[in-house]
Amino acid sequence: MLKRKMYERLLEWKDTKSKECLLIKGARQVGKTYLVREFGRAEYESFIEINFHMQSALKVIFEGDKSAEEIYKRLTANIPGIKLIPGKTLIFLDEIQKCANARTALKFLAEDGRYDIIASGSLLGLAYSKDADSEVEEVESIPVGYEKQIMMYSLDFEEFLWAYGYGEETVEFLKSFFEEKKKIPTEINQKYDSILREYIVVGGMPEVVANFMEHKDFGKVQEIQEKIIFSYEDDISQHAKGAEKVKVRKCYDSIPRQLAREYKKFKYSEVESKATMRKFGDSIQWLCDANMVHICYNTSLPELPLNAYAKENEFKLYLNDTGLLMALFGFATKQALLNGNLKGFAKGGIYENFVAETLIKNGYRLQYYKPNDDSELEFLIEKMGEVVPIEVKAGNTATKSLNTFIETYFPSVAYKLVGGNIGENDVKLTIPHYLTMFI
Repeated sequence: MLKRKMYERLLEWKDTKSKECLLIKGARQVGKTYLVREFGRAEYESFIEINFHMQSALKVIFEGDKSAEEIYKRLTANIPGIKLIPGKTLIFLDEIQKCANARTALKFLAEDGRYDIIASGSLLGLAYSKDADSEVEEVESIPVGYEKQIMMYSLDFEEFLWAYGYGEETVEFLKSFFEEKKKIPTEINQKYDSILREYIVVGGMPEVVANFMEHKDFGKVQEIQEKIIFSYEDDISQHAKGAEKVKVRKCYDSIPRQLAREYKKFKYSEVESKATMRKFGDSIQWLCDANMVHICYNTSLPELPLNAYAKENEFKLYLNDTGLLMALFGFATKQALLNGNLKGFAKGGIYENFVAETLIKNGYRLQYYKPNDDSELEFLIEKMGEVVPIEVKAGNTATKSLNTFIETYFPSVAYKLVGGNIGENDVKLTIPHYLTMFI
């Protein structure tokens, strides 16, 4: 089993004496179902799973009287042989978007409190009106205050290191260089830069990572990634409504082209000639709600709160997993990156996607700052009560935009992410890309 940070969050939730039901959201294939199964079987005496996609007949359990007493009575009537042990039972309601009554019932199950409840599902971020799947049901009453929502992503770079066999002491060792702002020995720096390139190519989807760790076969990696991409395309076909199916697919397919340009701002003209936001704006929102992409808005003013100054019509889109981006670019691009000889604007887009993905997994919102044609900072984040600039370089070139920002806005820290080593110049801290996990 791959070690996941989310497991610790599940343990924290389990140990909370008065708790809501847990609702785990996230894109398809990030490992939600597998993790909950492992957690339920390891941490509880009794684990009960209902998948409303595979077991639609069990929706009857949540029809009629919504009291916990009646629901549990119907549960035992429809799933013979289960054990309901107060305080020691986890009930897992998977693909809950296909059973609106179950979502509504979370309030009553949380109030009852005898058994722990985790719910999950794919595409839970989609509004009911935006989902064409006839099996997805509109929830009559969202159990506000009775469900705790958390987002799950694919493995981050730290989890990838764990999968490789490196322990937490290794991560702490690397973190010491970041915190003490001291150069990393060349051999060590080259080693983790090489592992980072593997992570960028493999990505963090659990099935891909597990297979790679066992076989170290990049060809097999590509096969599994393509399978995941096909499943995403199937989601678009099944869940996007009417003419939106084609538009969503066109937007998704355009992202590698958009990131391979010098300027990564999303252009509707890359999707379709003379296209506009009016035609494709809903498609972009669909991809964001489905957690298939991360959106990064240009900000008109680098002050708190950044989202108050977001320019709605100026944004970049990054894929939710950089490995999937690499799969879309193709095997030759992967080979060039692994060998350290990839050149051109696409390389910059790849590293930007990795940094965007890492910042999202660290809990940040994405913004960038491009005040004019001569200046651009790839990311701005809100950290410790201030705006922190981040410039991303595929290599280790000059940072005119970052220097100008520092001179104008006086941040207490500014990051330059490079294919190099650690360096410090006043408030500007230069770090190798793989240390982004500590920002």
